Amino acid sequence: MSVDQQPPPDIVLLSVDWRTRVPLRAQLIEDGFDVLATDMWPMMRGHRRPGGKPRLAIVDLQGLENPTEVLAGLRVLMKPGHVLVLTALASATPEQVEHTGFLILRRPVSIEEVVRAARGVN
Repeated sequence: MSVDQQPPPDIVLLSVDWRTRVPLRAQLIEDGFDVLATDMWPMMRGHRRPGGKPRLAIVDLQGLENPTEVLAGLRVLMKPGHVLVLTALASATPEQVEHTGFLILRRPVSIEEVVRAARGVN
């Protein structure tokens, strides 16, 4: 089976900070999810093709360049109930995030809270 024919991962995780990304990915995998994690928006965007979208996209706004561009791109690519945004100070404003209709977890947030939210997405 070629890379293009493989099913999409359950979750695509975008987090610039490896100290957040690595343990969160590990816990999601431990809970049975197939997870692709990246620190770059172009790589994340490439994993949401028609007919091959993950069940959930998780975006950590902490340290993310151009967060409003990323949120706008996700609005086109994913249904709002399938995007979970972890907020951060000095990134997109709360109003910009709330306007998207995405699922939102405000910092401080634990890994367990993120995993619980991921389990709740149908």
